[in-house]
Amino acid sequence: MIQPLYALVFGEVAVILVLLFRTPLRKPLLILLDRLKQGRGPVVASTAGGTLFVIMVSLLYNITTIQNRSVEAGGVNPTDQVLLANQLLEASLLEVRMLRKHLEAVKRLDQKSEDVKSKEKGKSKAVEEED
Repeated sequence: MIQPLYALVFGEVAVILVLLFRTPLRKPLLILLDRLKQGRGPVVASTAGGTLFVIMVSLLYNITTIQNRSVEAGGVNPTDQVLLANQLLEASLLEVRMLRKHLEAVKRLDQKSEDVKSKEKGKSKAVEEED
């Protein structure tokens, strides 16, 4: 069972090394990867979103487990404090990354709408000048 995993990891390392350095295999590999990924953008996006969701659920589960353990013990264990702080930090960093991506998308949409409005104002001014 572990041999296929090793083969996969070594294959990924080989692809990374070929892409990293300028070798004769780089261009054909880039063409192959480009053809493999065509039309799969939504699949990749949903997979990445699902992965982030699973990570977030796991972090929240670990946080509640640590909190319940400290409540049952009646006191706060220093090890649990460190673990809880680490889990909270990971969850907050994950949230910040998601919020930053969402904010960038909103800014792009806002910029597009402003461009459309400015074009419409330019057209209306041109029509007024013609009259």
